[in-house]
Amino acid sequence: MGRPCDDWGVNLPEQPSEPPARPPGASMRASDADRDQVADRLREALAEGRITPEEHAERIDLVYNAKTYAELEPVLHDLPSVRPPGPRVDLRKEEPVLAPPPSQSPNLVAVFGAAERKGRWLVEATTNVACVFGGVELDFRQAVLSRGEVTVNITCVFGGVDIVVPPGVRVVGSNTAIFGGNDLPEDDTTDPDAPVIRLTGLLMFGGVTVKRRETSGGKGARKNRQREIHRMHHQHRTEGHERRRGH
Repeated sequence: MGRPCDDWGVNLPEQPSEPPARPPGASMRASDADRDQVADRLREALAEGRITPEEHAERIDLVYNAKTYAELEPVLHDLPSVRPPGPRVDLRKEEPVLAPPPSQSPNLVAVFGAAERKGRWLVEATTNVACVFGGVELDFRQAVLSRGEVTVNITCVFGGVDIVVPPGVRVVGSNTAIFGGNDLPEDDTTDPDAPVIRLTGLLMFGGVTVKRRETSGGKGARKNRQREIHRMHHQHRTEGHERRRGH
């Protein structure tokens, strides 16, 4: 009998291996909730120092441009303990995404009196507050920001402005105070895409107090808010890309 050819030192060519099969359902369309789930994981990875801000921005673009589960999976391939989103059957009823609230006047005035804005309201790019011997209360816990950073321009003379914000919102004091001041909480988020409320204007013998409180709706309301923030962030990025293309 002849000896096997490999005994003669002949190297047999390796047979090309078949490409790994994609998991079932990889070509299925991903939902907004799936994209939000991946975006949340990227935010956590950024806070943990696993990815840089530049990598985070690049991957966020990929997430919101992804159409299928197969396109979402590579975004998380080098992050530990992550199970990429996939098609699943969920018998729980999804909470409906609410339509944006109608716009209101961006001006609030309180002279020897009081004014307030709370509940679900649309925050324009700039909200103007004027109080003279009066007080104004702004509650942002259920508000919908029209953009990632909004401005509250305050003119306050012998009065006060009380502001309530939910967790995850950054408040920046850029106003001028004469015999008055701001009482702002410390930041509770390291997310570079966190919404920002910037305070501007002039305080004379008056002050601004900002408190951070949990949204009354609990986890469900917080998820809806995070979904709106991610959607607005993606919309602003898309508009910026289109403007740059137009130039």
